[in-house]
Order: sequence, then C-alpha cells, then structure tokens
Amino acid sequence: MLTWFEPAQLIRAVLLACVFLVAGVFLSRLIRQLIATALRHDASERVDQITLSFLSHLSVLLLWLLLLTAYAHLIPPLNRLGTALLAGVSLVSVIVGFAAQSTLGNLVAGISLVLYKPFRRGDRIQVQAPTASGHEIGIVDDISLGYTVLRTDDQRQIIIANGTMAQQTMIKLAAAPSTASRSDA
Repeated sequence: MLTWFEPAQLIRAVLLACVFLVAGVFLSRLIRQLIATALRHDASERVDQITLSFLSHLSVLLLWLLLLTAYAHLIPPLNRLGTALLAGVSLVSVIVGFAAQSTLGNLVAGISLVLYKPFRRGDRIQVQAPTASGHEIGIVDDISLGYTVLRTDDQRQIIIANGTMAQQTMIKLAAAPSTASRSDA
C-alpha cells in the first residue's frame, strides 16, 4: 500500500499531493472547530475571542506551511530544486523583507497586541487620528493580523494599522452611556 505513495513517478507525486491537500483541509477544519467549541463553552469570557480567532488563523497558516514543507521534502525533484534555490533565498528574503517591512511590522505588532492585550474587544478607547480634534473615540471591534478596527458612536469604522496602534498612546475610556439612559435624561 505504501508503494502507491512513493513519489518516484509524477502520478504518485500528484496522488501524494492530493493526500496532503485532503489532510490539510481536514486539519484546518478541525482547528477551526476546536476553537469555535472553546468560544461556545466559555460562558465567563475568560478566553478572549480575538486571541482565539488570531491563533486560529495563525495555526492554520503554520499547518499549511508545514504540510507544504513536508511535501516538498518528500518529492525528490522538489527537494533538489529547493537545494539549488537555497543560495538565492537569502537575497530574495532581504528584498521581500524591505518590500514588506511595514506589513511584517504590522504582523509583529498584531501579535504583540493580541499577547499583551492593552485593550480587548468591546473596550472604548481614544486614539490619535487625522481629524480636526486630533483624536477619535471608538469601541474595539476586531484585531486582525494587520489592522485593528474601531467602531465610533455614529457607526463609522476606523481602521488602524497594528504598527500604528502599538506605537501610539491610547486612552481607555469608560463605556459610552447607552441610548436608553440618554433618552431618560
């Protein structure tokens, strides 16, 4: 049975790629389901939803990178090609690093924001913004790999790069008065 998965021939290499693809899809869904289950079963909200969502995306990305690396290692022509291209990888990585400097900075800042948690989903914060007052106030809606989304009281979305969020001074504010308490006044 294992001889069918030996990648010496093209058809067997394609068969092995299909096995890796099916395993990747299955494991990705399993990771997402486990995290969704953790979110549903945590009634006390001790587990931060943004953190779990972030870790879910990061776990799935790492899973696919590991599967791709394992597949390339098992296929002899890809293994030789990888060895031949290894010399050029350092130059390419420097070029990509310079080209994606702000994107990679936002990614690292996003990881820092999720791990250090200076704010959480639902927190009301004041940030610097290019407005007449020089600041905006919003409620944290989401933190993704590259940016943080705030929702203002008038339902506008403020999208701020994580690199900017990590470097600026933020002020945590008390929750905004609800519309019911405003109508009573």
